[in-house]
Amino acid sequence: MSHVAQELASQPQCWNRAAELAAAERGALPVAGERVAFVGCGTSLFMGQAAAALREGAGQGESDAFAASEFPAGRSYDRVVALTRSGTTTEVLELLGRLRGRTPTTAITADPATPVMTAADRTMVLDFADERSVVQTRFATTALTLLRAHWGLHTGAVLDDCAKALAAPLPERLTACSQFTFLGRGWTVGLAGEAALKVREASASWAEAYPAMEYRHGPISVTTRGTATWMIGDAPVGLAEEVRATGGMWVAGGLDPLAELVRAQRLAVAVAGSRGLDPDNPRHLTRSVILSGA
Repeated sequence: MSHVAQELASQPQCWNRAAELAAAERGALPVAGERVAFVGCGTSLFMGQAAAALREGAGQGESDAFAASEFPAGRSYDRVVALTRSGTTTEVLELLGRLRGRTPTTAITADPATPVMTAADRTMVLDFADERSVVQTRFATTALTLLRAHWGLHTGAVLDDCAKALAAPLPERLTACSQFTFLGRGWTVGLAGEAALKVREASASWAEAYPAMEYRHGPISVTTRGTATWMIGDAPVGLAEEVRATGGMWVAGGLDPLAELVRAQRLAVAVAGSRGLDPDNPRHLTRSVILSGA
């Protein structure tokens, strides 16, 4: 079994620990009313997008998300939260350095022996969710669970759905599809982006992601027999029927959206296996992007 397959299977335990950590948290995470920006790269960017939409939708305060390299200069925030599994990503460390003394910063990381521990003003360490695989699974979802629990949005039902996501067989013929499209609404748009990234990384497949209502505005044109469209969260009325009319496979997201992401992680590993690929070591990727001379 690959490292990533083992790591994604351990997510219920990691989520439990994150919820306990959130309950004991003392001032590192955003409080209600703060204007907050979430930053990250790759998977962490998509988790930041989900966190920002979830926080603002819950009435916690104005929230944005940016790639660390695209943080808007001169914009004012009460706190910037950086998500970085490795704690060594060049763009994140450079941004934290620019913000020091100007904007309070918090880093959520998996490795306490990295530069981010001193680059950020405050840190939350999820070392129990660190991973050996290059492909992120449990750290990303555990970081988001930490934030959901901090905002009172994590329940036992989420864990039940995660168990279902790990146990239930994937839809028949899904792994044989040639192209995958993931859709989201609100905070699940970020999850859809992460689901597509997982499938691209682990299995070198054609995978895309869109806001669900935007899917009709062009992307549906590539949907046909042998492709799959997967909804994370509640679908717009009539969209499933439109996808089926193209001949494409429709996958409904009936579980908690974070548990649906776990199903997508399983798909990525399964497709990689069917193609003889190593999901732990995707082509051209490393655990952390460190730019020399940046």
